[in-house]
Parts: sequence; structure tokens; C-alpha cells
Amino acid sequence: MAKKNWIPKNLKKGALRKTAKRLKLIKGKEKLSAKDLTILAKRAKKTGNTKLARRVSLAKTFRKMRKK
Repeated sequence: MAKKNWIPKNLKKGALRKTAKRLKLIKGKEKLSAKDLTILAKRAKKTGNTKLARRVSLAKTFRKMRKK
């Protein structure tokens, strides 16, 4: 059985958006699209940035949860 509160407590809110803005994937208050997440995942793999890869993975999981 899955834990009820599995979301990490040390989650930095807005960190993924900040990275996307720095890379000029989004502007202003735009939402991160699936395409943006794919680009960020490729960048994380290319640079070996595991923290970014984990953030992208968590964002994809949250996206799936929202659709239910």
C-alpha cells in the first residue's frame, strides 16, 4: 500500500520554473508544457544534473495526478 503523504517535504517550489525561465523556455506566467519538460529532461541527462532530472520527473508525476 502506498504512503499517504509521499510528496517530499524539502520540495523547492518554483525551482523548475526558474530553471525554465533561465533557459528561455517560458516567459512570465506561462505554464510548463509537456514539450518544455521533455527539453528540460534532455538537458538534465546531457549535463548530468540529477537534481534537475528528479524535479522534471516529479513534475511529470504531478501532471499525471492532476488528470485523474
